[in-house]
Amino acid sequence: MSSWRLPAQAARAASSQIRLRAMVREDLPFVMQVERQAYEFPWTEGIFRDCLRVGYCCRVLEDEGRLVGHGIMAVAAGECHLLNICVHPRYRRRGLGRRLLSHLLDVARQGQAKVALLEVRRSNKAAYALYYSLGFNEIGLRKNYYPARHGREDALVLACDL
Repeated sequence: MSSWRLPAQAARAASSQIRLRAMVREDLPFVMQVERQAYEFPWTEGIFRDCLRVGYCCRVLEDEGRLVGHGIMAVAAGECHLLNICVHPRYRRRGLGRRLLSHLLDVARQGQAKVALLEVRRSNKAAYALYYSLGFNEIGLRKNYYPARHGREDALVLACDL
């Protein structure tokens, strides 16, 4: 994926053409490319394979055949747990994370979930602001939850009534 550089105007126009669809196993090499671009400590392909295998809600954002984001959510027992929300760095700040998250929450509501839960790195201010704007509130803290460059980082636990 060496062709990620888009002029700003073209990138803005492209965001209106992005479609959301179910993730399939054949997407995994491309999902991994986005995951590695977005995170210093990415999920492994095996984790994504397992999520597909067990039937989690797995979605991708696609721009003219190029995957630019993905989301993974588990729904069970009246709850949904948002496990991974990822948008390629070149496609951020265009409302795609909000679109993906809103879609997943709609799917959770259709699955009779009454509450949504997620963890977010304490340092991830942009993600926290997005979640807060969609009605999430902080309900807890998981100490040393995430790997970090120098040890571990705490996760804030957020919840939202659906």
